[in-house]
Amino acid sequence: MKFGDGEKGFAMLRVDRVECGYGPFTALRDASLTVAPGECVCIVGPNGAGKTTLVSNIAGMFTPRSGRIVLNDSEIGGLGAEKVARLGVSLVPEGRRIFGSLTVEENLRLGATVRRGDGLADDVDLALTRFPILRERYRSQAGKLSGGEQQMLAIARALMSRPRLIMIDEPSLGLAPLVVDKVYEVLLELRNQQALGMIVVEQSTARIADIATRLHVVRTGRIVATLDGDEISSSTALDDAYFGFGKGHEQNLGH
Repeated sequence: MKFGDGEKGFAMLRVDRVECGYGPFTALRDASLTVAPGECVCIVGPNGAGKTTLVSNIAGMFTPRSGRIVLNDSEIGGLGAEKVARLGVSLVPEGRRIFGSLTVEENLRLGATVRRGDGLADDVDLALTRFPILRERYRSQAGKLSGGEQQMLAIARALMSRPRLIMIDEPSLGLAPLVVDKVYEVLLELRNQQALGMIVVEQSTARIADIATRLHVVRTGRIVATLDGDEISSSTALDDAYFGFGKGHEQNLGH
């Protein structure tokens, strides 16, 4: 893959040989990837592999030790979470992190604080249409929602900023299968919006083929394999990449 070009055109996001960590610990090394509008790039790997570290650095929560993170030709590495959000990057963190003491309505409106322009009421209505259960819970405290309802709220809140790039960390974690079905139905709908780029992080590969246009496997702090197109839906190719059974897919994207 030519760096700077995604599967569907010019990349809105370019991560180039990024290294990041916490104190003396290096959590991610030499990571490179791109995301174009209309792409859903999935990052999979075991717990502790560095997946959350990668999206947290893209979101501006930490400063990379080295390498570059570029959004639409603007360097965003180390800018800070608020500035990165204002530039169009929205993160749904692992564990949702909704404001439990606030209502569903208040959580949604907080998601729009970094945006510019009007249309807030229309965006709220769209969120409630995507997730009808949130309409039923609109005046309820978010902390009283089920885990699945909180995940829906977290995704809806992230979309309220009208992002160019949305990143969703472990969307299926701890959810019942029927709820996971609904969440992935919405993710597929979002992927089909050509102006929006997506990164989805998962430990499990069970649902990835439904939405991924490209997939990166992370192990021990490195992107060790990349799958495109038909490879993603091939259980053999995916197992080889994820578990390291074969050597055919292994690659360091920084080289």
